[in-house]
Amino acid sequence: MAFELEIITIVIGVIYGYLKPGKEDRKALLKKGVLIGIILGLIFTGLGLLVNIKFLLVSTVVGLVIFIEVILLAVLFIAGTFIGDWIEEKSKAA
Repeated sequence: MAFELEIITIVIGVIYGYLKPGKEDRKALLKKGVLIGIILGLIFTGLGLLVNIKFLLVSTVVGLVIFIEVILLAVLFIAGTFIGDWIEEKSKAA
């Protein structure tokens, strides 16, 4: 199961979109995701610098990968909120 975290993120996004009334501020959610990704990427790069300068390349790559993964998870969460809002609209219309 290679995509367990991604599936869980979408499901949580659907639940969040369904339970929170009204439309979500998706732009703010994306901004928070980017900010968290930058912070985590910098932390892991900084840890690599503190351990040993030889790990600079490795820690930079790890930081970049974590940044990309957090952005991907934020986008999947936002996609889940779209689905949750759609389900909320359909359940109220019925």
